[in-house]
Amino acid sequence: MNANRLGWLGVGMAVGAACAAALALVWNEGGDDALTEADVAQLALYTCGMHPEVVRDEPGNCPICGMRLVPKHDDHGADDATVSVSKSFRQNFAAPTAPVQRTDLPINIDTVGILAHNEERIHAVNTKFPGWIVQANAHHVGDFVARGQPLFQAYSQQLVTTGRELAAAADYASGLADAGASVDAVARAKALVIAARQRLRSWDLKDDDINALVENLTSAAAVEQYTVTFRAPVSGLVVSKLGDALDGTQLQAGVTVLKIADHTSLWAETSFDEEDLRHVRLGSGATVSSAAFPGRQWQGTLRLLRSALDGRSRTLTGLVEVNNPDLALRPGMYVDVRAHVAPVADALVVPSGAVLASGKRDRVVVQRPDGSFEPRTVTVGVRAGELAQILDGLSAGERVVASAQFLIASESDLEAASRQLTRGDDAPLAHHNHSHH
Repeated sequence: MNANRLGWLGVGMAVGAACAAALALVWNEGGDDALTEADVAQLALYTCGMHPEVVRDEPGNCPICGMRLVPKHDDHGADDATVSVSKSFRQNFAAPTAPVQRTDLPINIDTVGILAHNEERIHAVNTKFPGWIVQANAHHVGDFVARGQPLFQAYSQQLVTTGRELAAAADYASGLADAGASVDAVARAKALVIAARQRLRSWDLKDDDINALVENLTSAAAVEQYTVTFRAPVSGLVVSKLGDALDGTQLQAGVTVLKIADHTSLWAETSFDEEDLRHVRLGSGATVSSAAFPGRQWQGTLRLLRSALDGRSRTLTGLVEVNNPDLALRPGMYVDVRAHVAPVADALVVPSGAVLASGKRDRVVVQRPDGSFEPRTVTVGVRAGELAQILDGLSAGERVVASAQFLIASESDLEAASRQLTRGDDAPLAHHNHSHH
């Protein structure tokens, strides 16, 4: 027999031991719950302590797990039964158990998202006066521009006219002051200078631009050639522009020429299932990962939840703000999102594998202090990773069979093990060869 075969036999024996942990449960004939033959004869129906959906009109073994069927008193009779483990089983095998304990149960909600621009980090560049673009410096969507970098130069006759008014008002006020005019006259002239300068500022001209305009008023030619340079308000990527080519484009007041997005922060548009909404809170932290960068994670924060659920998917859209300092992530990418929400404080928990779904009820197998086992119906709350919250049916300090997955086996194996264990045989369980396809 080769090493691989021996390895498979070892695994099979381990699984068989786990299966035997459930199949060795036989009714405790010496306990308080024992029934006489007369009692049994009076009862018409029999059920399984682990699978109450199995109902038979005569004694026998459960077709699912091989456990001996018991008289069915009412809907809760099976839960109150106590079962014991055969002596030979206890000497050779041990059912893995775990304590029922109280702890803070961490909650992580795993979902997916699509990256998009952070709308709070998009800046529009526009002019507040009519004119046209004389020269463009940013030509393509996707170009990176640094804060303060020139974007385009624009000429406006309205701008030149206002500049002339400012220059004339400044000359007039200076002349009055030099001529010794009254204080009131000089003040009125200076008010005209302030009004003209303020009008230029309202068109988003900086003081340096205004001063340059006044200096260029030394000749008519200089005035006619004067342009205003528009600079990037932030560092980012050009995400849209006015027309295919900016050079020579006519400008209207208020029309957006360029949009610049700061991609050091992105939004992950994700969705949360309806059942998770009791845990989701604005401001919760999140971890974002992408298949494009295995092993990397980005930190984020849940910033926005839509006001209504999607009628078809029954999910609620949320926006997670993702920090992207090196610009590795890009809008349109698919990402995995794990939201870290507030834990369930002081939760009564058991291993998730200890819970058996049986019809409409969830059950666990409780180990009593005397070594007997009791199938018990429980109410399950939140499931988080390897832990399940128990709302009703258990108390802290009790012990449960930690993994109920051993109940899943082929019917032939279950029946053979059940016959052997209920006979109390001390011989080892027979091994069966199974072909794996």
